[in-house]
Amino acid sequence: MLAEDSVLLREGLVGLLERFGHTVSAAVGDAPSLLAAVAEHRPDLVVTDVRMPPGLAEEGLRAAIALRTERPGLPVLVLSQYVQRSYAAELLAGGDGSGVGYLLKDRVGHVEEFLEALHTVASGGTVVDPEVVRRLLARRRDPLERLTPREREVLELMARGCSNAEICRRLVVSEAAVAKHIGNILLKLDLPPAEDTHRRVLAVLAFLGGDERA
Repeated sequence: MLAEDSVLLREGLVGLLERFGHTVSAAVGDAPSLLAAVAEHRPDLVVTDVRMPPGLAEEGLRAAIALRTERPGLPVLVLSQYVQRSYAAELLAGGDGSGVGYLLKDRVGHVEEFLEALHTVASGGTVVDPEVVRRLLARRRDPLERLTPREREVLELMARGCSNAEICRRLVVSEAAVAKHIGNILLKLDLPPAEDTHRRVLAVLAFLGGDERA
């Protein structure tokens, strides 16, 4: 399911997705139409712009959050024109935070990265745009000040939706080392084990939780 008010971008995304084997059940241009189309077609994945008619504010984001409230676990990938950390944090804060993504529209031009993010979200993973991650890494703030440089690298890759195996590959370390780093991150961020929370997502939310706006 695709929601984007720009006809040119919407049609381009439809063509891109279909070229790589995806079926687009509906492509709409405003938030009310998105809600109606999801109710009718019950898609496996929703890709939506943040700002759409009728108000051209945050209707797409609000619709995405409402859809995940109605259908917990529905994978949603939100696209935004600008770096806005608060959008990613608000989307992740809903439900258990799995199967959600926040990407800049520029990322669509990097086809392989876009398709990888799409697959990660559809598979229940979490993706935050690398540009948001990069800007946040430049800041020093509690509780992230407790993390070592390597732990911050691991948390950055977690925020970008990387699995443990992918983190191993990128940092050229063992799976045991990655598991240890993640354990230290969760400990330092005061995230004890709990049955009703997704600690990996909570760690990413902590990463997104600075006072300044990106």
